[in-house]
Amino acid sequence: MSEAPKPEFALQRIYLSDVSFEAPNSPEVFMGNEKPQVDVKLDSKNRKVNDELYEVTVKITAQVTFGEKTAFLAEVQQSGAFRVVGIEGDNLDHTLGAFCPNILFPYAREAVDGLVVKGGFPPLMIAPVNFEAIYAERKQRQAQQAEQPTQQ
Repeated sequence: MSEAPKPEFALQRIYLSDVSFEAPNSPEVFMGNEKPQVDVKLDSKNRKVNDELYEVTVKITAQVTFGEKTAFLAEVQQSGAFRVVGIEGDNLDHTLGAFCPNILFPYAREAVDGLVVKGGFPPLMIAPVNFEAIYAERKQRQAQQAEQPTQQ
């Protein structure tokens, strides 16, 4: 009888997997005095690399407009390689869907802020995000969808 492996979790590496910054209406947008409209979108995903390694990515897309003109569009995909052994099922899903994104988010937020400042704009200062709540909401939505009968 073989014993289940002792649960192990270790961050192997944090890295930027994709980054983009556009300021299509510069320098004209620096001249205006309109109030900016800020739209920030957040997503996370994960994939199994091998039996012990998972890649988790947090994606932040920030777009700021002044009226009809885009001031800037910044997108960062901050990834991490995580060694996960002996964690399965719902616990693995929770680890990859909430715990890992919580680790990566501050790095992603800092990367977006750095891009925005280097683009000549004031810091964006994205508010902290609770990936535990996002994960719980997503699971609740999935459960509700599973309960609904399929339409034919």
